Amino acid sequence: MASPSATRVTRRRQRSTRLTVAVALLVLATAAVAGAVLSGSWPLVTGAAILAVVLGAAATRITHTELAQTRRDAARDRAEQAQAYRRLTEVRTAEHATYVASVEARIAEKEATLASLQDALGESQLRAADTTRKMNAEARRADLAERDGARLTTRLDEAEQTAAEAVVLVAELEQQVDVLRAELDAVTAAWRASEAVRKRA
Repeated sequence: MASPSATRVTRRRQRSTRLTVAVALLVLATAAVAGAVLSGSWPLVTGAAILAVVLGAAATRITHTELAQTRRDAARDRAEQAQAYRRLTEVRTAEHATYVASVEARIAEKEATLASLQDALGESQLRAADTTRKMNAEARRADLAERDGARLTTRLDEAEQTAAEAVVLVAELEQQVDVLRAELDAVTAAWRASEAVRKRA
């Protein structure tokens, strides 16, 4: 099977040959009529005129065939381009759908992580409040029972340490929540930007 470039070169040569033959027929008809007119013989002029009409019709037919072939070739090229564009569009649509699905999955994952961290933060705040309440109760008991001061002081120190740890844990969880919210905002903004680009395309 000939390559497309070789086919196009052959087609160009055929077209050139066809047009050359058509021009040669017209030149031959013109020469025949001119020769007959110069001879001055009416039968010869009539025969040359008939020959010129026949040669002109043949040249017209050759030119028409060339034009029809050119139109067929152009239509074939347009159909091939349309098929290539359709395939490219299908590939791009599939890639875009994959990208949208991955972005949506990442957003859902970040939202789930954020929700779990918010639950942990709420639990930590409840524990901190409970520890603070216990610490206040221990302080009141310490005021009432000075003889057990050493023991209560130790328990009070432990309660304060537990409260401090709870405060640190709450601060860490709040920081993680802020980081995840920032990541979620960035992913959402990127997804919206890609949607806007796709809609403009």
